[in-house]
Amino acid sequence: MGAAAMGGERSAIATRSRRRTLRRIQEAPIYAFLFACALLSVLTTVGIILTLIEETVLFFGEVSVTEFFFTTRWAPQFPTNQAFGVIPLLNATFFIAFMAMLVALPLGVLVAIYLSEYAHPRLRSIVKPILEILAGIPTVVYGYFALTFITPDLLRALFGSEVSITNALAASMAIGVMVLPLVASLSEDAMRSVPQGLREGAYGLGATKFEVATRVVFPAALSGIIAAVILSMSRAAGETMIVAVAGGLQPTLSWNPFEGMATMTAYIVNVSLGDTQRGTIEYNTIFAVGMLLFVCTLGLNIVAQWVLAKFREEYD
Repeated sequence: MGAAAMGGERSAIATRSRRRTLRRIQEAPIYAFLFACALLSVLTTVGIILTLIEETVLFFGEVSVTEFFFTTRWAPQFPTNQAFGVIPLLNATFFIAFMAMLVALPLGVLVAIYLSEYAHPRLRSIVKPILEILAGIPTVVYGYFALTFITPDLLRALFGSEVSITNALAASMAIGVMVLPLVASLSEDAMRSVPQGLREGAYGLGATKFEVATRVVFPAALSGIIAAVILSMSRAAGETMIVAVAGGLQPTLSWNPFEGMATMTAYIVNVSLGDTQRGTIEYNTIFAVGMLLFVCTLGLNIVAQWVLAKFREEYD
């Protein structure tokens, strides 16, 4: 009897082993397909980076690093007296991104507080998708919205004709509206992840809903909100069509929001649409500026991930 039981157990083990082997064989194509998809994304990223590095090295073979980073005149397309100081482009990029966050941050956080703490679940399920539709509007539409409405009908009505038709303020307002769903959605997700027990404890101590939202939930979700802001600023810094249409194409070093100024992305668009010949120094500036923008946005993303890892609240 014991031998028969052992034989039956060995047979069952062998059957399970065959089934596992058969399952692995059947799932092998799926694993291979998923691995190929992951590998393709990695290779694409590596290819882009290598292309940027190759052309950037060629650029710095003709232009000194000192001139590129520490001079304030950018005129690579001039036939004579060329200048390659990237500071005007860098200044315009982050000046417009910073002003855009002045629009998106307060509105986005207030919307997130409302959706997380005040809105009825049914209303939230309607409002949040509608809000996220803003992220699906083509950015060129935002650009022409800023050019045809924000500047002539809003800014010039408030500040007069001193506002240039293409200006940093209109572009930043349009970008702020564009990244508003990103700030609101990520901040709301961070607030919703705060345990309900913290809210109930605060209510038990006599706190109002507003006090719970601002003194309990908001501080507990602060790391996620900060990361959302940094990621949104990275998105704003990399925006292209809005600044190309409404921000201006003149590389001016200025902090006047009523003036037009060219960002790094606007310059790349301007040169790419021209008749610049491949292999020239003007052509290589596209990749040098693109590499600088890539490093800046990568740095912002790394900071966002560090903030999440460093200050994330963990609850049992």
